[in-house]
Amino acid sequence: MTETMALSGSCRTNAKEPGSGQNSFPDVVELNVGGQVYYTRHSTLVSNPTSLLGRIFSSKKDAAHDLARDPKGRYFIDRDGFLFRYVLDYLRDRQVVLPDHFPEKGRLRKEAEYFLLPDLVKILTPEDLKPCSPDDYFHSDNEDGSQGSDQRVCPPSSLVPADRKSGFITVGYRGSCTRGRENQTDARFRRVPRIMICGRVALAKEVFGETLNESRDPDRTPDRYTSRFYLKFKHLERSFDMLSECGFQMVACNSSVTASYVSQHTEDKLWASYTEYVFY
Repeated sequence: MTETMALSGSCRTNAKEPGSGQNSFPDVVELNVGGQVYYTRHSTLVSNPTSLLGRIFSSKKDAAHDLARDPKGRYFIDRDGFLFRYVLDYLRDRQVVLPDHFPEKGRLRKEAEYFLLPDLVKILTPEDLKPCSPDDYFHSDNEDGSQGSDQRVCPPSSLVPADRKSGFITVGYRGSCTRGRENQTDARFRRVPRIMICGRVALAKEVFGETLNESRDPDRTPDRYTSRFYLKFKHLERSFDMLSECGFQMVACNSSVTASYVSQHTEDKLWASYTEYVFY
């Protein structure tokens, strides 16, 4: 009982310190951001004094009574509740780590702009968009700069050649298997006889290097496009790894399947497929 009273007395003493402003906000603040509930320290919210949160939750003024509250008394902020977690991460660590192939980077950049966090805006802005408009990003594949993909996927800027250019690469393969009656198992598993590469010659060479077979189109100049290159290996996943290491992300795929009888004397069917994956 004595210990409890001592703690309570300590809290009351801190709240009455002149000029501290601690009576405006508790040490742990409960927020409702677009319906998502967050708990964070007051010191985290004001860690960047020039940000919108730093100004709103500043202890230099008694602003606690001026903020909107939800029915449970939590401070309410009418913004995207899902993306706010990354804003908090940045305020805590001054960096942000996004999931692979994060599709909301443009919207998160808008949130960073709203909360007046210019350094976070810079982190989320691809090099080839500074100073261009975001609408110009996909209009050309001849712009110098980074690929604009997730920082956890792209190699460090120091390892990216200065003359790297963005663009599309299509990976295609044909596969086949033979199947008999429905109660029988596959007679032959999928096989990939050749992985074909379509795209600009210079970009394909940059990604696949010595593993690229150019024998079917040997005289194509680097600035031209080809659909006749193929890879010297037959592991589709390996080509995906190489593209990912160079900052590419899959943006589309399609596939077609056909079936034909092996012969007129059997019910076995030969299934053939062609699949394309488009990377940017």
